[in-house]
Amino acid sequence: MCGENMTHANARREISGADQTKLATQLGATEVPDQPVTWSDLAGQIEPDRSPTLAAAGETIRTELAERLDGEVLEREHDRLAAQIERLPEVRKTGVPNEPHGCYETVADPGWRLYEHLAAGEFFERLDETLPRFTPAHIERTARELVLTTPLSAALDDVGFDESEKTALLIAVANDADRLARWVPSNQIPDGVEFDTETVPPLHRRAMGGALLWIRGLDRHLWQNEVLVTEEVLDAAVAHTKTMLGGLFLSATAACDLATTGRLTDEQVTAAFAAGTAVQIVGQEELLHEVFYVTDETRAPSKLR
Repeated sequence: MCGENMTHANARREISGADQTKLATQLGATEVPDQPVTWSDLAGQIEPDRSPTLAAAGETIRTELAERLDGEVLEREHDRLAAQIERLPEVRKTGVPNEPHGCYETVADPGWRLYEHLAAGEFFERLDETLPRFTPAHIERTARELVLTTPLSAALDDVGFDESEKTALLIAVANDADRLARWVPSNQIPDGVEFDTETVPPLHRRAMGGALLWIRGLDRHLWQNEVLVTEEVLDAAVAHTKTMLGGLFLSATAACDLATTGRLTDEQVTAAFAAGTAVQIVGQEELLHEVFYVTDETRAPSKLR
């Protein structure tokens, strides 16, 4: 069982002023203030993108995929995912897990059930065929629409994302165009690569499944490497887990909306799926480098020295 033997009640990740300025500038904010930029600030300063790209993709998703979704399953697991996100401060208090299967596996469980439901209906394959590839222009349109989508902002509020954490999600979407561009839809991988493209899962499946696999592996990794783990590594583990689950939550909110209330517009549906995937991609790559790659510079000091 997981104990509670640490003092940190929450994990905070610092957002640099340069990242915030870049975000505000990229999204066309009317003012770039000296103080920290927040999601709410940006929502009042940017104009929606009138490109038909997001609307057309969202309409296709709604028309062709909504009937493949089970609203009851999605609502149930969406709520369970929300509860697990809210538990993350408790997970941070735990510190290093007491066993190789525990807190982080539990946190990821609702995400796996959402993943399995979407995979069963070939939802991910159709997203690859429908959503635009990650390009700087598409990423900017996605981030703009995300900022202006009040229901998605409110959903993140409800599961414990404060303004700083919500802004970090926006930065993960808007400021990582080069990184995201390397993630190519399976149906757009060029000929002549050194692997069998037929075995490559759809991009959105890779992003969600990859994020969940990294989270599931945290219990064992931290348990096995306890002597190396610092408070900073534990902070990063929870922070990036929250980022990835936040991205998954955006995608799950859109899927749930498609199958039930239909409150989101076509543009907002596209933005939620694209942004959710982008956040999961960035989160898992950051987790890999800050938590799984423990170097001599980042490890805890040896007790033998």
